[in-house]
Amino acid sequence: MLTEPPNSTLKFPRRKTLKGMALGSIKTFTLELDSPVDAAFTGGEVVSGQVVLELCRDTRVLSMKVQGRGVAMAHWLENRGINSVYNDYTSKTTYFRKRQHLIRDNGDVTVLPAGRHEFPFSFQLPEETLVTSFEGKHGSIRYWVKVKLHRPWATVRKLKKEFTVIEPIDINTPALLAPQAGTKDKMARAWYRNFGQVSVTAKIDRKGYTPGEVIPVFAEFDNSTSRSVVPKAFITQTQTFIARGTMKQKRSVVATLSGDFVGARRRETWHGRAIKIPPVGPSILQCRIIKVEYMLKVCVDVPGTSKLCLELPLVIGTIPLHPFGSRTSSVSSQYSVNLEWLRMAIPEQPEPPPDYSSVVTEEEAEQCNNTVLSQPAEDLSGILERPLMAFVQEFRFRPPPVYCEIDPNPQPLNMRPRCMTC
Repeated sequence: MLTEPPNSTLKFPRRKTLKGMALGSIKTFTLELDSPVDAAFTGGEVVSGQVVLELCRDTRVLSMKVQGRGVAMAHWLENRGINSVYNDYTSKTTYFRKRQHLIRDNGDVTVLPAGRHEFPFSFQLPEETLVTSFEGKHGSIRYWVKVKLHRPWATVRKLKKEFTVIEPIDINTPALLAPQAGTKDKMARAWYRNFGQVSVTAKIDRKGYTPGEVIPVFAEFDNSTSRSVVPKAFITQTQTFIARGTMKQKRSVVATLSGDFVGARRRETWHGRAIKIPPVGPSILQCRIIKVEYMLKVCVDVPGTSKLCLELPLVIGTIPLHPFGSRTSSVSSQYSVNLEWLRMAIPEQPEPPPDYSSVVTEEEAEQCNNTVLSQPAEDLSGILERPLMAFVQEFRFRPPPVYCEIDPNPQPLNMRPRCMTC
């Protein structure tokens, strides 16, 4: 009978699993895009890159594919009571989905030798309108490239890299160049007492702006109450998420402008008070489940009662206003003009005209002088002795017809006279 010696343990050699062997065969596995890190794409552009696979030894591979996707997703949970079940609100919209096989799975195993392997790929974004990339509290709009590497008896290796898409919004259009204005009033009340009426009138030059621009606000505040009021202006951002017929909103203030106190029964006027747009994302208006909208609110804060707010819609674009600045120009409202060609066409300093000697030779000049001297001078004495007369065109108009009491075009006797109501 075999007995185990005291204070001893049995040691068995560690076996290498197939999974460990497969993982150890890959030294590096990376996904690289040809564009810079901070680059942004638009619809119709090509996204290209390469997958770098560096192996320590010969490796068996089933397939490797790259996929590009653009998805908008809204998601949130709601609990409508204590100890109740959460309601899941989720919606998804796919803007594009493309796939490319780097190593196609044809039923056989592909053996890659040890060393560095590069697999280039490229795909074109759809020509139709895409939606700008976005990250919000209850949803996102993301674009990414994903690579999957399949090997026998091994887990699937995955790589994912996101890229940014910015859909251009040109503010040089008639709709976004139109001025925005409005008027609103309110009766200030506290309990059962009326303090009077407050009114606000505001106007801005246009509807479309770009980040970094300054909005001149023209406003008039009429305080007919017995209290002092404080005028203010805000730029607000509203994120709207839609799922299963339910809407979720998140509002935030991105810029603020505060005015001076307006005393009782006084009036205050803003002659273009400036409020600057901070670096925010552009408006998103074309997505079905996620929207990002901006608003300029001109408010009056009345103590003891709610605010009076006048809202003017804004659209934050990506293509700024042209240097021409003409609202009626059809060219500026349709295209973004590059001024480089204009600088090349107009020289900085005009060239002087050429010399007469460089254009006309000496022989041509001498021949012209001889021709002029050889012609005899005309005798104008007879013309000068005549009287000078002016010719005036005579206009005659036809006289009016002669009046006659007899109708030259009488009505036939057999025609029935027409009544006035027929």
